[in-house]
Amino acid sequence: MEKIRVLITDPLEKEGTDIFRQEGFEVDEKGKLSQEDLAQVIGNYDVVVVRSGTSVTGKVLERARKLKIIGRAGVGLDNIDLDAATHAGVIVMNAPEGNTVSAAEHTVAMMMSLARNIPEANLSLKNGQWEKKKFTGLELYNKTLGIVGLGRIGRRVASIAAGLDMKVVGYDPLVDKISASGQGIALVNLPGIYRESDFITFHIPLNENTSHMVGDREFGMMKDGVRIINCARGGIIDEEALYRNIMSGKVKGAAVDVFEKEPPAGNPLLSLKEVIVTPHLAASTKEAQINVAQQLARQITEALKKKVVLNAVNLPYLDEKSMTKLAHYLTLGSKIGSLLQQLSGGDIRKVAITYSGDITNYDLTLLRANIIVGLLKNSKLVNQVNASLILKEKGIPLLESRNATAGEFTNLITVEVANCRKISVAGTIIGESELRIVKIDGFGVEAVPEGYLLICHNEDKPGIMGYIGTVLGENNVNIASMTLGRKKKGSPALTVLNLDQGIDQTVVKKIEEFPVMHSVKLVRI
Repeated sequence: MEKIRVLITDPLEKEGTDIFRQEGFEVDEKGKLSQEDLAQVIGNYDVVVVRSGTSVTGKVLERARKLKIIGRAGVGLDNIDLDAATHAGVIVMNAPEGNTVSAAEHTVAMMMSLARNIPEANLSLKNGQWEKKKFTGLELYNKTLGIVGLGRIGRRVASIAAGLDMKVVGYDPLVDKISASGQGIALVNLPGIYRESDFITFHIPLNENTSHMVGDREFGMMKDGVRIINCARGGIIDEEALYRNIMSGKVKGAAVDVFEKEPPAGNPLLSLKEVIVTPHLAASTKEAQINVAQQLARQITEALKKKVVLNAVNLPYLDEKSMTKLAHYLTLGSKIGSLLQQLSGGDIRKVAITYSGDITNYDLTLLRANIIVGLLKNSKLVNQVNASLILKEKGIPLLESRNATAGEFTNLITVEVANCRKISVAGTIIGESELRIVKIDGFGVEAVPEGYLLICHNEDKPGIMGYIGTVLGENNVNIASMTLGRKKKGSPALTVLNLDQGIDQTVVKKIEEFPVMHSVKLVRI
């Protein structure tokens, strides 16, 4: 079996590379590469690990013929073309937990430095001055800290601030009031953050929605003398607006670890005594670097060896409870998709999926992806990452619906595709883990979606099974099981046989010659 090859293009702690090597991966540490150099070599690797120094662009990904995973040793993904990676079916994952403590502690250190004028006082004293009154600060006790973004780092900052007896207000559209209040955070909207806070810190990603989200208008809502901390991403705050509002006295001070352009040569904020700056240090502790390297290496090995994908930003994650519940349905979904792909001849112009039963209480994004993978299995490089995107690009509309009950079944997945006619397949899980197809085109059946299936549309007339059995017997083909579905006696019916081996098209044609046979299709799952 060919070894998995890992390319590391930015510094990664030895504790991470050791995990790759212990798992039998071949590791190349090349240091930071230019776009041209990365494009030249990326086609040889299954995995690329980067930090913030190496950019993985769409042009680079065009050359990534083997690439399965891009791992970002850290949180931010500004240097990775996520859309291009998703289109190429490449998983993009980061390591959001490894630097949580370091980033939160740096944020609080910056806040304390702002409150007590520590950098300026330090410089003054080292220059031979003794200016106690000049650097009189303020206590954090009983002050209000506004936190924009209540992910791992934001919540950690809130916990430390609560220990300092600060009042904590937070904004995050993905967090509900109950969970926030349980952590001592009063949830408010963004204007509320701006109006109420003495200190405001940001812990959100940079994207089209957050770029320059804080400008003159937002500063105008804030308290006079507010202090701003940004240890998240440069570009969230309009730096020119921040400069103007510090100069006017609206903003008392700012602590900035990240900039729109790094290094920030010529940035006017660097000239202000009211601004404390550090060179993107929030995650720069020895412990954080080791934690991130180990976390990412373990995630990558789990994804490649056990197919368990954690912290992927372009692939849905199922927790242990959800995976236990849905694991067999994920397999069933891909098999239903494959069956329909073959029954339709790949000519699919519309897709409708109905989920029924208690599985509707779970996140079914991954199940949907598996169904689409089956439907598009002959498309180039389709997988769980890019399946929905490729379906959309093909102009195939997808309609999804959920029913709380599944009739006689506990759960049911029904998929219908349309071209010149409609074809539908429904499946379920029997017992703990037995996959079954229970309906095809509305006919009730019970077939195992495995191996070779012979699917016959026919009239409900005597002699059909005898004829099929005779033809198969003449060709030394054994029938593993069979099922007949009909809606009423003497009406059109459906016969499904599980065969122990495949048959060629001449045998299929001979079966189709039986007078009451409408169509015969051999599929392999």
